[in-house]
Order: sequence, then C-alpha cells, then structure tokens
Amino acid sequence: MTHIQNIPHILQFGITHQDSSNRNLNYIVIGDDSLINHRNRKLLPNGQYLGDYIPFYFGFRTPMLYVIQKGYNNVSRTHPENIVYCISNIKTILDLKINFYFTDGHATAAISRFYSIEQIYDIQNILDFDSINERDWKKYPDTKRKKEAELLLESDLPNTGIIGYAVYNENAKEQLVKFGVSDNKIVIKPNFYF
Repeated sequence: MTHIQNIPHILQFGITHQDSSNRNLNYIVIGDDSLINHRNRKLLPNGQYLGDYIPFYFGFRTPMLYVIQKGYNNVSRTHPENIVYCISNIKTILDLKINFYFTDGHATAAISRFYSIEQIYDIQNILDFDSINERDWKKYPDTKRKKEAELLLESDLPNTGIIGYAVYNENAKEQLVKFGVSDNKIVIKPNFYF
C-alpha cells in the first residue's frame, strides 16, 4: 500500500528501499512512524535490519490499513481514495530473481517466524490463509498477527514487477491513468478498504 502521489515515482523506478540510489526523496509516508522506526532497529537472524526490506502483505483490509484510514496511533488519517495497493506475485518476484524472506505473522511480533526463499514452495502449509483472509481479526486469538504475514523483498522491485493496482474508486483509477498506468492494470475494489 502506498499514497497515490507516490505512484509517478513507482512508475519510473519501481518500489524502492529507503537507502536505494533510486529512492523517492519526496516519498509520502502513510504508515505508523513509531512502527517504521521499530522496524529500522529490529535485527533479523541474518544480521540485517527489518527496515532494510520492502514489505508486502499477502491480503487486503489489514489492521495497518485500518489505522491509516482511521488515523489511530498518531498516524495521519488518509482517505481511501489516496491509498493504492501495488500488486505483485511470487512467480513474478522469483522470475526477477529478487531474494526475499516471508513471515507467518507480523514481522515485528516476537513469535512470528521468518522463512527463506527456498521455503516458498511450502507456503500453503506455513501461512494461515484463513487468518490472512479473515475480515474480523478480533474474532480468534492471534488472527491479527497472522493476518499481517509479510513478504520481505531484499532489493528494489522494478515497475515491471507490479502486475496491477487496486484502488478505492473511479476517481483514484482516473488519477492512476493520468499518471500513465494502463487502464487494464487497475481494478476498483472498495471492499479492500474500510
């Protein structure tokens, strides 16, 4: 997920790391600054920091999106029309030869486990897709953590790695088309939002 105003940079350079030579110097942050800072300090088993990776969720309507849309935890409220899902898939990332890790829950949670690229072929047995797709994450214990399982990219994702975009409404779609996104790569999914 990203702010719609970040899309022109993404179209030119892809989704970039904060320390990438192609990073967006005018990047509009929509996330929780305290969580971003925590990720920048969390050391992973491989000696790198969690903040060095580009995170993707496996599903939609995440707890973080709820916080962003509602403006909780001192996060500036962002209207859903200004939030864009950048969609990729495992096959595309493997074809691009981008190394990654994935987690079975929110990457900052102490009980979440990290898995390597070699374990991706067992993903159906590792991740709890019922939790990832659950709309009510308060329904069962630990659903919230599992819903926020992450795919963590080690390097920048070129724009060719983005297979589509999901937006809230027609206005957002029109804005993406004006930026240069092909109409056939955009889907309107209000049910992906709160």
